[in-house]
Amino acid sequence: MPTARRPRLSWSLLGAVLLTVALTVLSLSVGVYDILGADDGAEIFAITRIPRTVALILSGAVMAMSGLVMQMITQNRFVEPTTTGTTEWAGLGLLLIMIIAPAASLLVKMSVAVATAFIGTLVFFAFLQRVTLKSSVIVPIVGMMLAAVVGAASTYIALETNLLQTMGIWFQGSFTSAIKGQYEPMWAVLIVVVLVFVAADRFTAAGLGEEFATNIGLNYRMVVLLGTGLIALATGIVTVVVGQLPFLGLIVPNLVSMVRGDDLRSNLPWVAFTGIWIVTICDIIARVIIMPFEVPVAIILAAIGAVVFVVMLLRMRRRG
Repeated sequence: MPTARRPRLSWSLLGAVLLTVALTVLSLSVGVYDILGADDGAEIFAITRIPRTVALILSGAVMAMSGLVMQMITQNRFVEPTTTGTTEWAGLGLLLIMIIAPAASLLVKMSVAVATAFIGTLVFFAFLQRVTLKSSVIVPIVGMMLAAVVGAASTYIALETNLLQTMGIWFQGSFTSAIKGQYEPMWAVLIVVVLVFVAADRFTAAGLGEEFATNIGLNYRMVVLLGTGLIALATGIVTVVVGQLPFLGLIVPNLVSMVRGDDLRSNLPWVAFTGIWIVTICDIIARVIIMPFEVPVAIILAAIGAVVFVVMLLRMRRRG
């Protein structure tokens, strides 16, 4: 049996790689500007198309993996950075640094967003410890309530400081800002991707509960802290460079687990690939649906994510 399974797995991964390459080429070729016919086509290609496609690949993979890690830690399939308030906390940090130091560099803005996202995720986990009813639906509802409070505070501060329009541009979830000179912080999310692969077994053990993790000699709190830090790092960077990508971390892990089961380590490559596919396809649709104008990719992701969320709720209801 093992010898029969390896070729199937390798062929599947080869097909996933080929599909990713095809979508990458398609993303590079889609756009209003005539790359091949214009004199400065090569320059525009290097400034806009390549950075945008790299941002698509990195953000899709890391946000999908962040959602999977958060679901393992909380033992809940309905949580991810946008249903727990992590994204809103990152946005609040970005807004505050724009008020305090409007001329701050992108690295400083990213650092503050990561720090506030980390604090916000810890607040969610601390609040979760005090919730007696921890059903699959209650947990994300609590997260959405906290996110709404933080989002309302951000909106009020933005109104008072005349930054509402700027905040809307930053948080709209569009890859138009992923250009040469601004997208480079996205490469830092590779750290998150590597560390999630390295610590996959620890996250799996932590997902079985604190008592089980402690019995096998694992420091449960340190694993949760590591997972929280990785989620905050990914969310903060993506929020600063791209904006919000709603429901991505919810859609991808659940689709993969429905097909392949719940083996975290073997599912990680597929979660990364599926995240890349969904973000890239949504971005291509966003670019061509009303060309030459562009729809924020967050709108398409939110629509798809809402449908998947409702379908999951109905499936749970049918199963009792």
